Amino acid sequence: MAALPVPQLVLVLLLLAGCGGPGAAGRRRKEMVLSEKVNQLMEWASKRSVIRMNGDKFRRLVKAPPRNYSVIVMFTALQPHRQCVVCKQADEEYQILANSWRYSSAFTNKIFFAMVDFDEGSDVFQMLNMNSAPTFINFPAKGKPKRGDTYELQVRGFAAEQLARWVADRTDVHIRVIRPPNYAGPLMLGLLLAVIGGLVYLRGSNLDFLYNKTGWAFAALCFVLAMTSGQMWNHIRGPPYAHKNPHTGQVNYIHGSSQAQFVAETHIVLLFNGGVTLGMVLLHEAATSDMDVGKRKIMCIAGIGLVVLFFSWLLSVFRSKYHGYPYRYV
Repeated sequence: MAALPVPQLVLVLLLLAGCGGPGAAGRRRKEMVLSEKVNQLMEWASKRSVIRMNGDKFRRLVKAPPRNYSVIVMFTALQPHRQCVVCKQADEEYQILANSWRYSSAFTNKIFFAMVDFDEGSDVFQMLNMNSAPTFINFPAKGKPKRGDTYELQVRGFAAEQLARWVADRTDVHIRVIRPPNYAGPLMLGLLLAVIGGLVYLRGSNLDFLYNKTGWAFAALCFVLAMTSGQMWNHIRGPPYAHKNPHTGQVNYIHGSSQAQFVAETHIVLLFNGGVTLGMVLLHEAATSDMDVGKRKIMCIAGIGLVVLFFSWLLSVFRSKYHGYPYRYV
């Protein structure tokens, strides 16, 4: 290669210095691509808090570099023919979370919320080897998703507050969940007060019903059964009602882990506990009541049958959640 004269060499060096060299040109191209991606996402987010994506959008805006923003993606199956009830329930909570972020004063382009429906992006499901929905994954600004970037839906549930805590753990973005006003609680309270007021007004001269031990015992028993069956856990965690496998169509009402549960599981356990309790009440009445011997025998047999049957079902649920549990009743 022939050496350049000094003046030409100086000119070439000045041009390279002015242009920044090949590396600077590449950086500028990346910055332009990144700016276009961010502007596109911001434009879509201004119209809809959860950005719907197909395969092309997902590969270009989520998978392909460069990226200096995180994307929370819900993979779901919302079409009616998929019959995914949990997907619809999770989508409602996800929309609440995304809207809380979109209309927050702290809103930035650091994080975006997106959705990939199976019928619009089945190739994405195949690419990620995903066979269940709904699934939440955080795609961080740098690197690939790690194990903790996949949300543990079966353990935490899909309540917006739980999702917000997970987002804060993975992205350091804290979102204050703001729910639409719900008037069901005040209406029920007002109805209850109206019923109580009506009873007091109609029976103002006879309030003996307030001293009815059977009524108070029944109300207390209902409350105890609801709490011991897991209603408070459902209220805090917001688990799905049940789980339907999108491929086999099989619906599971009992969660297979001892660390989580479904809402339907709570109702089932409540029913079983109620059956055992009813059996014990019948046995007590059969032993202490003044009825004739024949009726007391019938009550005793019915009570024993209820206790044996429902307690056996309770043990079967326990065995399905605590694998290897050695005991059974029937």
